[in-house]
Amino acid sequence: MTLAAGGCHHQKQAGYPPPPPAVARHTEAAPPVGLDDTRGKPVFTETGIASWYGPGFHHKAAADGSIFDQNEMTAAHRTLPLGTTARVTNLATGEQVLVRITDRGPFAPGRVIDLSMGAAKAIGIYRAGVAKVRVEGFRHVSADPAGKWAVQTGAFKTQQDALDLKAALIARYRGAKVMEFAGPTGFWVRIDPAEHDRAQAEAMLDWIGKPDEQAMAYLVRLD
Repeated sequence: MTLAAGGCHHQKQAGYPPPPPAVARHTEAAPPVGLDDTRGKPVFTETGIASWYGPGFHHKAAADGSIFDQNEMTAAHRTLPLGTTARVTNLATGEQVLVRITDRGPFAPGRVIDLSMGAAKAIGIYRAGVAKVRVEGFRHVSADPAGKWAVQTGAFKTQQDALDLKAALIARYRGAKVMEFAGPTGFWVRIDPAEHDRAQAEAMLDWIGKPDEQAMAYLVRLD
């Protein structure tokens, strides 16, 4: 498939690895330290598929600069402000867990949140690997309501595919910051609008998706 100024031939993102062996099911989990669900009504709600992550990221830096601990009650989300408290409900069982958003993702088709391994165990999705959930985000008092926005796209099987897209984006969006980097599922490209404006990021997302639907571009909040 050809993407405007850059001729890039994309490969679909690899799926998540098979779930691990069965373990004892946890039905309760303590909320993140210093957090509870007394913040009033949720200001954000969505329903979709949750997955989980842990091995391979354990003790590495998360998007908010903290060190990821797969056993803590945290999660990755693409657009909720970092530091947000979210309540995740397993819609099949009603089990709930409170998590802190510390990372960005998931970048796999059809997923809305990536739970830490500990949070996945808490609501009974560790064995299955994925489950339909409701995500409710509570107001984060220190967050900038406007936020800082970018577009992330990939993963590409080869670095050259990522470089082709990077060149096309640089040519079209002069003044924007475009970076190519390697991730656990391939090579990624991220483009930051000059002002990190959401409307600009959404326009970029729309442009990338029209010529190349397989580019799998996502709107991402950076803060």
